[in-house]
Amino acid sequence: MWLAVAVTFVIHGTQSVQEPFEDNHNINPEVWMNITEMISYRGYPAEEYNVETEDGYILTIQRIPHGKENENDIGPKPVVLLQHGLLADASNWITNMANNSLGFILADAGYDVWMGNSRGNTWSKQHKTLSVKQKEFWAFSYDEMAKYDLPAVIHFIVQKTGQEQLYYVGHSQGTTIAFIAFSTMPQLARRIKLYFALAPVASTKHVKSPLAKLTLFSDTVIKMLFGSKEFLPNTYFDEVISAEICSRPIFKKLCTNVMFILAGFDPGNLNMSRVDVYTAHAPAGTSVQNMIHWKQSIQSGVLRAYDGGTDYNMAHYNQRTPFIYNVTDMKVPTAVWSGKKDWLATPMDVDFLLQEIRNLTYHNRIRNWNHLDFLWGLDAPEFLYKEMINLMKKYP
Repeated sequence: MWLAVAVTFVIHGTQSVQEPFEDNHNINPEVWMNITEMISYRGYPAEEYNVETEDGYILTIQRIPHGKENENDIGPKPVVLLQHGLLADASNWITNMANNSLGFILADAGYDVWMGNSRGNTWSKQHKTLSVKQKEFWAFSYDEMAKYDLPAVIHFIVQKTGQEQLYYVGHSQGTTIAFIAFSTMPQLARRIKLYFALAPVASTKHVKSPLAKLTLFSDTVIKMLFGSKEFLPNTYFDEVISAEICSRPIFKKLCTNVMFILAGFDPGNLNMSRVDVYTAHAPAGTSVQNMIHWKQSIQSGVLRAYDGGTDYNMAHYNQRTPFIYNVTDMKVPTAVWSGKKDWLATPMDVDFLLQEIRNLTYHNRIRNWNHLDFLWGLDAPEFLYKEMINLMKKYP
């Protein structure tokens, strides 16, 4: 998303820019890599699997089974599932250097790391019977990610590893689908040792991000603007723009500022040398219906199911209005980290959510953090990842 905005600025600004496009600049090779290639590039083992959901979607998930130094450790390793946020993919957990990426840090700490990809993103665009060209393929929102995607992935991991329980780490929308799934499916919830909610999103009443501007438009107008299928997919054009623009010193600030406008500002905590990698893999796409669901969530201020109109609601929920998800029904031990400068998971919304979490084991609000620092913050290993590993040891 931010790339589209950045390109607009660049097109209008190139006449006044003196730096020739033939100049020497460093492009990170991961710009052109898929997720398993990125993992292997850092010297870690990479595995990839397809997981079929109950409603026929085929999700691609990635795995780092062990770190560089512990491959000869005997016996099963504790399992961690990392789940990305809105318009993102599993690359979020490995786009920094190895000593600054949660996926690699957990692998080196002795964990079996799995990374999910929600339906409709770059790596999960397959279905048993539907094509991405069909409108029916894109008829989903985070309701279905919670109801079908998360259970399918967790059950697959349990079967593959033989581990009865695992740790779950969600960022942003990755927390939303967990709150829904773990509060409505007690059996699934019992599979979770400890739930790590990073920049958690349930109530979105106080969102400051420009994404909130979607509320100015009706569902019909949004479909007129974006269609009824895919919303902001990742394309080869994004990779080219990342390589040719966001890798250049003169434009890096522009690319990051567009990201900060969406997520909140903390420019000093971002690795500027990795901007082209961040932007090459995001946005990773979702459905227009999912974006409409998020718009509805901001309007209502509560965590509730998608409102498709009376006929849709009667068919799906057997009532005229969508039902509300009750986070208080979730019993999973939960640790929360939030950011004071987060424009998507705002402090006011997080405060409301904390009152709803019955088994809250820990909360830390980090003063200067925005929505992206949980993934890419230079100080994330010190202020977040180290604490997470310490908590895992307390919940073996």
